[in-house]
Amino acid sequence: MSFSDILAASAVVLNGLPQALLALTYGFAALPTTLAFIVGAVGAIVFKSVMPISFQAETIVMAGSLSDKREERLSMVLLTGIVMTIIGAVGLLNPTIDFIGATILNGMMAGVGIILAKVAIDMTKANPLVGGVSVLSALLIYVFTNDLVYTIVVSVVLSSIAGMMKHGQAQIGSQALQYEKFSLTKPVWNKRVLRGVLALTTLTIGGNIAYGSITASIANSGANIDQLTLYSGIASAVSAAFGGGPVEAIISGTAAAPNPMASGILMMVIMAAVLALGLLPKMAKYVPAQSIAGFLLVLGAIVVFPTNMSAAFEGNPIIAGVTAVVTASVDPFTGMLAGVVLRTLLIMTGGF
Repeated sequence: MSFSDILAASAVVLNGLPQALLALTYGFAALPTTLAFIVGAVGAIVFKSVMPISFQAETIVMAGSLSDKREERLSMVLLTGIVMTIIGAVGLLNPTIDFIGATILNGMMAGVGIILAKVAIDMTKANPLVGGVSVLSALLIYVFTNDLVYTIVVSVVLSSIAGMMKHGQAQIGSQALQYEKFSLTKPVWNKRVLRGVLALTTLTIGGNIAYGSITASIANSGANIDQLTLYSGIASAVSAAFGGGPVEAIISGTAAAPNPMASGILMMVIMAAVLALGLLPKMAKYVPAQSIAGFLLVLGAIVVFPTNMSAAFEGNPIIAGVTAVVTASVDPFTGMLAGVVLRTLLIMTGGF
């Protein structure tokens, strides 16, 4: 392992920490999420995978926004992890992808980009100073660097300083500490949880395909998305079973390291250590939840939405538009379903 491998792993850890803080704001505990990164590291070793898993803003925001009750959020993540584990183990992902189709899949991901941007705007409204500094600095940094790591680090640091100068310590720290233990989750089941599982499953399928494939291509390696789905599903299920948050596929800078597999494994080991040592809730005392607003806006409005919308329009623009709009207005599963139904109607009427 070279210094470049270590540097790449450290950069991805740095990129993941603000998103980990975002998970705390939705009631997902840091300590139990240690288990997810251990599972991820083992999975990467067993399958010799260059595709690491980490905190992913899209899944965290989706799980957090579908319910205001912590037990329902944990149930959604736990049950989604089980579903994804089964899909990965049985090898159902490729048939699922073939059925959904690239146009609907990309349209759904574009809709998720709108959701992320809306969350960023809502955060800024809730705390105009912190959110405003975060958004302005994130936009400026991304325009000049085109680098999400610099964008998230600088915007979070500057907005946190602004928040500390005016408000003192952030309130999230004391709130998050009450959940920092291994507490077995008793799943609940209702219409909200069912909707959440369907939405998160759909989103995770799209994320695994998009982010896993991109990471593998950067590393010049083959992408076995079923294997990625298997160990990321187990990771999220184990994490949520004890009160932790979702951990999913990401576009990882470790893929560009000289030894991408080793660098990715090191990243997950470092993140597990950070969580196990209880450093994240301590950091949360100095980092307001709204400090990530700028990153979410850039990620959603500048990276996720235009990239996926452009790819979706290469297919059928009408299906792409409806899928994206319904996803942004309701949830990813409903958006995907709307796209599939519309495609069926167009085929039946000869308009496809």
